[in-house]
Amino acid sequence: MADTVRLGAAVLTRVVETMFEPTSAVFAHTPAQAWSEHADLLVPTFYQPDTQRWRVIVQSWVVDVDGLRILIDTGVGNGRRRAVAVLDHLDTDFPGALARAGVPPESVDVVINTHLHSDHVGWNTWRSADAWVPFFPNARYLLPEADFRHFEPGGPGADEAAAIVFDDSVAPVYAAGQVELFSGEHQLSESVWLRPAPGHTPGSSVLWLDAGKPAVFVGDLTHCPIQIPRPADPCAFDVDGPAAVATRKRIFTEAARRRAVVIPAHYPGHGGATIVARGDAFMVDDWLALDPI
Repeated sequence: MADTVRLGAAVLTRVVETMFEPTSAVFAHTPAQAWSEHADLLVPTFYQPDTQRWRVIVQSWVVDVDGLRILIDTGVGNGRRRAVAVLDHLDTDFPGALARAGVPPESVDVVINTHLHSDHVGWNTWRSADAWVPFFPNARYLLPEADFRHFEPGGPGADEAAAIVFDDSVAPVYAAGQVELFSGEHQLSESVWLRPAPGHTPGSSVLWLDAGKPAVFVGDLTHCPIQIPRPADPCAFDVDGPAAVATRKRIFTEAARRRAVVIPAHYPGHGGATIVARGDAFMVDDWLALDPI
């Protein structure tokens, strides 16, 4: 499944890998009544009250701009060992979805991993001749250096699950000489730049796009729209919850001020939205003009 929308001179394409529904317990600091208070925002697209589960979509975003084809985050990947059972040894048609979207792997110039969690790096590689090799053969892979150092062998975040992800989805592209580590602000082209957004992971980053209509691709800065009216609510997946909250508020504030579309990694529905500030909270002003999922 793929959808396309124009953002100024840029063309944005959404390519879906898979979907699943965790429980709302992932948001331990969000009181139960908050889900019903914000039902108009959440139900039924993002949250199911009867099961208390919220919908997660794993997707990649492709941006064609400035003569570049940029792919943002690469999902889980097929045939991988993953700590989350629903993502373990997937067998999806992600390559077919890319093809139907008109995005053959060899056409991608740049791959951005907003951070190095398992559901954002998986299709960095694929299995060929009994080895993991780069899936995008002509691409530069831009990886946040802080995450690379955090999750690499011997790093502070290199537990068993992270080591598996690093081995099958990060190390092979590094060994192939296709990795460029970045830190701080990084200008990629006239319309695209990367900025640090620490908290979810040490190296979490966002990609700002402005080719006439601004947007910010925020990775896992927000997992579910409950965090739009409640930006102070962390998620269990955050390495540093307080830092993630501070970063979320900062980037939401800038996006609201600039009228930029906020495009997270895991929102179903229309995929992203422009937001406006309401005191210490935010609200959706308008959804991105993509067909809803």
